[in-house]
Amino acid sequence: MMKKIVMTCLISLSFSSLAAQNELYDSYEVTKNMPVFYNKIKENMTFPMAWGYEEDLAFNDWRAKARDVLMVCMEDLPPAPDSYNVQLLATERRDGYVAQKLLFNVSEWSRIPAYLLIPEGKGPFPAIVMLHDHGAHFTIGKEKMVRPFGVADEVLADADDWARRCYDEQYTGDYFAANGYVVLAIDALLWGERGRKEGPNYETQQALAANLLQMGTSWGSIITMDDVRSAEFLATLPQVNPEKIGSLGFSMGAHRSWMLAATTDRIAASASICWMNTTEHLMTATNNQNKGGSAYSMIIPGIRRFMDYPHVASIACPKPSLFFNGTRDKLFPVEGVKAAYAEMQKVWESQQATDRLVTKIWEEQHFFSKPMQKETLDFFNKYLR
Repeated sequence: MMKKIVMTCLISLSFSSLAAQNELYDSYEVTKNMPVFYNKIKENMTFPMAWGYEEDLAFNDWRAKARDVLMVCMEDLPPAPDSYNVQLLATERRDGYVAQKLLFNVSEWSRIPAYLLIPEGKGPFPAIVMLHDHGAHFTIGKEKMVRPFGVADEVLADADDWARRCYDEQYTGDYFAANGYVVLAIDALLWGERGRKEGPNYETQQALAANLLQMGTSWGSIITMDDVRSAEFLATLPQVNPEKIGSLGFSMGAHRSWMLAATTDRIAASASICWMNTTEHLMTATNNQNKGGSAYSMIIPGIRRFMDYPHVASIACPKPSLFFNGTRDKLFPVEGVKAAYAEMQKVWESQQATDRLVTKIWEEQHFFSKPMQKETLDFFNKYLR
């Protein structure tokens, strides 16, 4: 009887103790897709490869070292092609330029379709690597930037609708070609003609990214390196001035643009529309970034141990670089935009190149309007014409 009483008391004490403990901690450790300790992680991010962290490191030495770190984080990349082996598929004459659809080897592993726009007249011309957005819309890629031809009616309708929704009813690639630039637009892996055999599926992003990570590489790294190879391909064309190649993109295309400018000096100037911020302001419990999804295509494993987004973009310094963001862009908090701009401004200022960094916050949503496109064209005309 005494033994039974003691056991009852112990059980009662145990439940009482557990109830007391539950008042001291939450009974979960993940909320809104984030670990509850995510702010502790952010506190440990010192970004030791940011420019100025090592005070005695000369700028050019930092730039080389930072780019090396970035490339190490982008491991096991597709090798460069032995030959581009260009094949012309179709041609269409447009007002002031010619549109071509072609195939070329972007790496030893991938042979891809592309649109190439060539102005009429005597070259060589300045050129733009035109980088499409994400938009959770995979049925088209390069067709977001260049009006497609020789395609099914539904593909053209899809592209026209996307130009209306994101680009103010103007194909940015065609706009630049009409103003004297050779334009190259490719599909990033998973978009358009490089899409999923079974058809587009939003959840495919997670599986694709996970599978690539398990094989020692990453989706974001492959996208970046395909863009690098595209710039290198452009430089081989007789119609292109190899010293006057720029990069331009909106949304994910903007991320691709500043990553491309940071990764290779084949890019002489870059413009990035609606993608710049800091980890501090993006990785919160309420920002769209924490949902994953589109973030998979822009993750370089391990890079946050060394540099934040503006630090990586600053590897491009002192090259001319343009960044636009919008006050009403729900994806990129204005406070984070301003903080990122300030970080980059310090770098360009340190190299007496303040005038080569253009940062502007528009009264705009996540959108690349015609006035924004005109100012971007003016920027490239200043530095590439």
